[in-house]
Amino acid sequence: MSSGDKESKVVIIGGVAAGPKTGSRIARLCPDMEITLIEKGEFLSYAGCGLPYYISGVIKERGELMNTPSGAVRDAEFFHNVKNIQVCNRTQAMRINRKEKTVTIRSLRTNQQEDMAYDYLVLATGATPTNPPFEGIDLLNVFNLNKVEDAEAIMSVLESGDVRKVAIIGGGLIGAEMAESFHARGLQVCLIEKLPQLLPSLDEDMSLLISRYMEDKGVRIATDTTVTRLSGKSRVESVITQDGKIFDADVVLIATGVRPNSQLAHKAGLEIGDLGGIKVNEKLQISDPDIYAAGDCVQNTHRITGKPCYVPLGSTANKQGRVVANNICERPDRWRGVLGTNICKIFDYAVGSTGLTEKQACANGYEVLTVLSPAPDKAHYYPAAKPIFMKLVVDQKSRRLLGVQVIGPGGVDKRIDTAATAITAGMTVDMIAELDLAYAPPFAPAMDNLITAANIARNKLDGYLEGVSPQDVKAKIDRKEAIVLLDVRSLKEYESMHLSGSVCIPLGKLREEYERLPRGKEIITFCKLSLRGYEAALILKSKGFTDVKVMDGGLL
Repeated sequence: MSSGDKESKVVIIGGVAAGPKTGSRIARLCPDMEITLIEKGEFLSYAGCGLPYYISGVIKERGELMNTPSGAVRDAEFFHNVKNIQVCNRTQAMRINRKEKTVTIRSLRTNQQEDMAYDYLVLATGATPTNPPFEGIDLLNVFNLNKVEDAEAIMSVLESGDVRKVAIIGGGLIGAEMAESFHARGLQVCLIEKLPQLLPSLDEDMSLLISRYMEDKGVRIATDTTVTRLSGKSRVESVITQDGKIFDADVVLIATGVRPNSQLAHKAGLEIGDLGGIKVNEKLQISDPDIYAAGDCVQNTHRITGKPCYVPLGSTANKQGRVVANNICERPDRWRGVLGTNICKIFDYAVGSTGLTEKQACANGYEVLTVLSPAPDKAHYYPAAKPIFMKLVVDQKSRRLLGVQVIGPGGVDKRIDTAATAITAGMTVDMIAELDLAYAPPFAPAMDNLITAANIARNKLDGYLEGVSPQDVKAKIDRKEAIVLLDVRSLKEYESMHLSGSVCIPLGKLREEYERLPRGKEIITFCKLSLRGYEAALILKSKGFTDVKVMDGGLL
């Protein structure tokens, strides 16, 4: 049946992000289509990513998460009157009858069932929290944060005034964001993570900066810690770990990730990917050409590796909804995959990443070169300048940018977005160094942070700079290797803070005093950012020193 046919019926299962986006786009392109939206919950088209900020108090009213920019509430009446979409909320899709092209639905209000016919079916069924099988997980005051109802339940307990300590199990995006939200309400917060680091979208060196920052803010961090059970009589009182540690808690938030809701598709004999999400083609069709899928229920493809990945994000869900609608309305469109770009706010820091981490790139067979580049986000003399810490992951063979991680209180978002664009375009660090980015002191340094980092990568690739990571420097110290740590900051800077055992020769005096340094040892130069450290390495090489390296990122 042609998509332009007045009798065409589109049934969309899922009413949070991808579903409403699909329906709204179809209504604009093909206003004669009959569109029905099925949603199991009460609330429609809400900003799930805003829930932590509702709990913290930054967002004062729940309705703000469900309003349009003009203030209209996106409820069933709104979708009917404005979009001409029929909404059946509090309604569960029970099964897909592919042969008959119907969906069996059940009203959660009346318990009545009916079969709803479709010409095109869209699955936007989202994801469900993955709760580990802890003993005590059914105790009171144990929560997930996946929907509005979860946020309301948490708020109700917090407002009772009987909560002092919160334990968060899971150190991903939600866990980290909620640590800030609970802390903002004056609560003692402990963040427990099974892996050796927080935020798996970062490499360990960058994650460590976040852990230390959160601890400075008063959040207790416990990584490499496996929870085995929750303890309490009727409500939770403590979290017990594998090694016998006890964390007292009046509330526990479980944020150990989500799994795609692909059961409905699986029962209908539709193809499911290796990672548990619904498998789709570039049109976002499933193995049945009249059935599409979008959002957190879908398994994606990584744009760099071409391999399956599962990265559930509201931004992806909305973009996929548009692609589905375009294809249903015979406006051919393609979905080319994701880079896993994400950003979150943790206290005054922004934490962003895109593309592959160093660990992921190595695991995928790339010969990796990395750059650590801390610097002010604006002209250093501008009063509002704030530091950001940047890491580049580069393919040595092709010189292509593979990934970027940026954290700090400065302008993280625009560097991540620029990097995501560059990676999508397959740009090399040479091309990135030539980007004509906007410059004025209130907005950026004359050489933007991303351009500077790209130039550092070029210097490394071309043999002008041999870097060594701070982790490797520490390992050399721990192994008591015969190295010289050369600090080329001023004596005043050195006296205020320095590495134990380091030698200070200010950069301006190095050409006069280089003979103080032994020639038979490895020399590692550094300063605050290692910009002066790079200059020092060049001076030493010009004086015949051969084993000279620069500590990436300097003392910062």
